[in-house]
Amino acid sequence: MLQQTYIDRLITTALDEDIHYIDVTTDNLLDDAHTSEAYYLAKDSGVLCGIDIAKRVFELVGGDFTMDIRIHDGEQVKKGDIIATMTGSTKTLLKGERTALNILQHMSGIATATHQCVELVAGTNAQITDTRKTLPGLRPLQKYAVTVGGGKNHRYNLSDGAMLKDNHIDAYGGITPAVAALRKKIGHMVKIEVEVRTLEELEEALSAGADIIMLDNMSCEDMTKAVQRVDGKVLLEASGNVTAETIRGIAETGVDIISLGALTHSVKCFDISMRISAKK
Repeated sequence: MLQQTYIDRLITTALDEDIHYIDVTTDNLLDDAHTSEAYYLAKDSGVLCGIDIAKRVFELVGGDFTMDIRIHDGEQVKKGDIIATMTGSTKTLLKGERTALNILQHMSGIATATHQCVELVAGTNAQITDTRKTLPGLRPLQKYAVTVGGGKNHRYNLSDGAMLKDNHIDAYGGITPAVAALRKKIGHMVKIEVEVRTLEELEEALSAGADIIMLDNMSCEDMTKAVQRVDGKVLLEASGNVTAETIRGIAETGVDIISLGALTHSVKCFDISMRISAKK
């Protein structure tokens, strides 16, 4: 699970943004003693993610709150399912509603999209991974959601590994000198990934000693040739223009990894609503 201190900082920032100093509607409408029951209703089908974080939102809003979680992270949810029921201060429920739903819907959307990609490549050698194309401040949540959906994480940040992308290579003057320069300075635990755009660049990256090679926007025909040429000597990652329609064909070329920025930067939110079911 994610580090609790990070989760609490994120939630506090989100609540400060949403409430600021007063909820004009709720604080003027209800007294502190008012309590209600509520529930989360799934309006779509997929993989749930973020329910414990949603619960924590209400705890930080004001406490005096309990949640009975019926469906947990990583479990399948169907349209019409009751995900969780809640009882407590009506003020707490109303003030935390939007922040909790924003997080829960976004993370469940990522987990669901990832799961769909994993299912599409089932039976092949390919693993599904994310990228660094995440929303500022939300990377831990988004990368966690990818793993809940059955995918794996690419490097978490620029400190995790050396990756020579096209701009690095163009700026330094070529794949071979760039790999050689990195090898002289990085530690023995750090791997080097090289992005290539052609089969000729693939050959150069292999000769230069790359540990992982990214095939950027290559055709399936060229990726198949790349897999045959490499013959398991290094890991091959496919990236660029990966869609639900193309992902199976890419996987069947034999690549080891398929990375998708869309899992985090443009995923559709999973539709969930909170309903107040009774007042006391």
